[in-house]
Amino acid sequence: HRRFDYRPQTDPYCQARYTFCPTGSAIPAMKAEDVIEVYRLQAPVWEFKYGDLLGHLKIMHDAVGFKSSLTGKNYTMEWYELFQLGNCTFPHLRPGMDAPFWCNQGAACFYEGIDDAHWKANGTLVLVTTISGAMFNKMAQWVKYDNDTGIYYETWTVQASPDKKSTVWFDSYECSKFILRTYQKLADLGAVFKKIQTNYTSIILFSGEPIYLGNETSIFGPQGNKTLAAAIRDFYNPFKPHHSVREFFVDLFKIIDRVILNHQFYLFYNLEYWFLPMKSPYLKIIYEEVPLPVGSKASFGV
Repeated sequence: HRRFDYRPQTDPYCQARYTFCPTGSAIPAMKAEDVIEVYRLQAPVWEFKYGDLLGHLKIMHDAVGFKSSLTGKNYTMEWYELFQLGNCTFPHLRPGMDAPFWCNQGAACFYEGIDDAHWKANGTLVLVTTISGAMFNKMAQWVKYDNDTGIYYETWTVQASPDKKSTVWFDSYECSKFILRTYQKLADLGAVFKKIQTNYTSIILFSGEPIYLGNETSIFGPQGNKTLAAAIRDFYNPFKPHHSVREFFVDLFKIIDRVILNHQFYLFYNLEYWFLPMKSPYLKIIYEEVPLPVGSKASFGV
């Protein structure tokens, strides 16, 4: 996933139904000698609206919790879409605009408190490691860098086959990937993680080798490829972004139908368009183990 120099201004056209990070705050500086417990948090996506429905499908949202021994305060940190999932997955086709218009950004959100009931009811709230205040402060600097340069949400992982060792053409960039990066950063700073099983959700498309098509200007600009532009618009037409989860899933099934019948998918990734020659089993939602990390510096006693 490409890093960018800065986060672009959001276009006023892009409106979120739920305010992004409504109670968010700056990450506080901890005293170096503080001892901070780190918790793994996981619960079904959209649980606040649909209860455990998506828990049965193992479509989970991940976050990380912290508890300061010196102050007794708890904090939650997560990474999610600024304009809801549909906007990050599908573009808008706006009148008078040739190119599909994307409302797609993801970002970290940090706020005081851990909603114990939410994470425990249908999910996970478990201690994974303990760190010092000094390590927490270094992690906070890294979060700022990660947040300023990794700006686009990417729903799909694209692989050559369901085989474990299969080629990954494109990697997703969503809530769980941020948590995994955070754990790895803590491990690199010297955190030692407990030996517990940790599983994460991935939505995977299966495709032969992707074909590079170009960027917005080369396809939709004045010198663009009119036939290709029309094919991409036509592909995205049924998948207008939705605010309701029910609509999102209805259209997800439409997309699956089209993908399976026509063996085709147009992917927008790092501001570029790719054609995916789709193949069986086309799409899978998997919930698989990703072990907690081992630090790259721990063996040197850093």
